[in-house]
Amino acid sequence: MITFRWFGARDPIPLQFIRQIPAVRGIVSALYDISVGEVWPLQRISELREEVERHNMSLAVIESIPVHEDIKLGRINRSRFVDNYCESVRNMGAAGVPVLCYNFMPVFDWTRTDLARRLDDGSTALAFDDAALAKIDLSRGTADLPGWATAYSADELKTLLDAYRAVNEDKLWENFAYFLERVVPVAASAGVRMALHPDDPPWSIFGLPRIITSGAALERVTTIVDDPANGITFCAGSLAADPHNDLPAIVRRLGAKKRIHFAHCRNIKRTGKRSFQETAHPSEFGDVDMRAVLRALHETGFNGPIRSDHGRMIWDETGQPGYGLHDRALGAMYLHGLWEGTIGGPARGS
Repeated sequence: MITFRWFGARDPIPLQFIRQIPAVRGIVSALYDISVGEVWPLQRISELREEVERHNMSLAVIESIPVHEDIKLGRINRSRFVDNYCESVRNMGAAGVPVLCYNFMPVFDWTRTDLARRLDDGSTALAFDDAALAKIDLSRGTADLPGWATAYSADELKTLLDAYRAVNEDKLWENFAYFLERVVPVAASAGVRMALHPDDPPWSIFGLPRIITSGAALERVTTIVDDPANGITFCAGSLAADPHNDLPAIVRRLGAKKRIHFAHCRNIKRTGKRSFQETAHPSEFGDVDMRAVLRALHETGFNGPIRSDHGRMIWDETGQPGYGLHDRALGAMYLHGLWEGTIGGPARGS
């Protein structure tokens, strides 16, 4: 199933426009007004699903229910936030939403240093450069972070960063295991497939530990709680930022275990060490061999949701960087056509 990210009532792209993209049959969304750590009410999730269904699409994925920082830090009060997370997952299952995409990145979610890198064709795209990141002044809180959605004051951010000084990679793995051991059994009983997103970019930023950076790390996650509900989101663009990640091989290893529950299929072009820019989706424009990725997904029996993820801003479109309509729609149709060619026939019902 080809899916499309929708940011709810605040999204300038209405569901009726998304429905007109021929390949798209599923929506990826969330409840964006609920504070991190609070329970997502069943009624609110059901209302979201019903709104999507009124436009003849399904609510295929929740992306995401954020994990509270106290869980990642292993603080003494983490059990309350884990309990709340479990209740949200139960409510997801009761509302009939089958896949939860989430991440375990400390403090900062996916990070870019440029929201409008001008490409050769005149379009603009998201980009990251480690040298540019080093110049960002965190003493002002998150004010200098391009497009950063979660607002932290200078004092709040300093407190968080100070707390993480006691958390190395081993400790973060330990805290993640605590979370998985309690949440995955709930997800399994609720009929929800957990789909962990890799760290983006897949290396440490601002001195914080990042652990979900490779195929080996993703495989390790699936062994912490060996249950089919404990799976991953395969994000081609995130993993491809590190040239050591062999994307088709990662798909085959995790796909053989039936642990890929969601796929983000966007392209990036590496522009130097720990620097990259996002590109148009077809393979020729970046470093992702999209045909090889989709072939590996097909050969391992994947039939879950796929989305084109981010897109360039093209044709003078304005809006949230990375989340315009036009290029993501082009990407969705490219992926749909490539998938049909891969499976050797119409992609109905896939």
